Amino acid sequence: MSSGWLRRTGLLLSLALGLATAMPAHAAGPGPEFKLRTDADDKFISPDNQIRVEQYAADKGDEGFLYQFWTFDEKREHASLLNPGETTDLAGYPAGFRFSPDSQWLVRMQKTGAGFQDLFLYRRSGFEFSSATKKPLSEMAWDYFWASPASKKLHRNPKDRDSLSHVFAALVKGMDNNYAGLGLQWPDSRYVVISLNFDAQGEDKPRPYIEDWWCAYDLKTGTFSVPAAFAKHNAEAFTTPRPKRK
Repeated sequence: MSSGWLRRTGLLLSLALGLATAMPAHAAGPGPEFKLRTDADDKFISPDNQIRVEQYAADKGDEGFLYQFWTFDEKREHASLLNPGETTDLAGYPAGFRFSPDSQWLVRMQKTGAGFQDLFLYRRSGFEFSSATKKPLSEMAWDYFWASPASKKLHRNPKDRDSLSHVFAALVKGMDNNYAGLGLQWPDSRYVVISLNFDAQGEDKPRPYIEDWWCAYDLKTGTFSVPAAFAKHNAEAFTTPRPKRK
């Protein structure tokens, strides 16, 4: 074996190692069937300008669209999929997103049907976000509501939630400034305020339901509460519809 061949082989190996070191490691990212949504309303950037959320959709024909939600850093060197494993109609619609003021938390507002919406909470680690709760944040909020004295006004079986119409969980406006507009003096990026809604559509003898009932989720302790400041608002959230005329 000649010394020239050894020198050339060593040079090629050095070049290869140098390129591997110089090139940043990129995550796989969306597959070729997923196309980036470029609507103006689909641009979500963290307050510190380091993380961007992008939505991609794959056209499944008669089955509709399947969405993937990815986060990228500003140099696109770190990609993270927010909704792995969602291959059903759970991610059949685009979503809305809100960052906490300190850019460490992210809430996904996910439409699941006409008049239906869930909430998902993510926690940041470095340049990536991952699920912060074992169950959707909205499901936890509903668990809290049905276990609270307030739910007794509705005369419903909390286990029979499939019978409820237009179950909708939303974020109350103000997460970006710690809800200062509600007159609250909360610590920075400590709370998320959730609005719960359902109606009595389709019931011949409709029972009471709620429109815009508020509760607060403490990001530090992982617990729900209804601050005293919400009492008047929540008292007006209960609606007693009139029965249909025969």
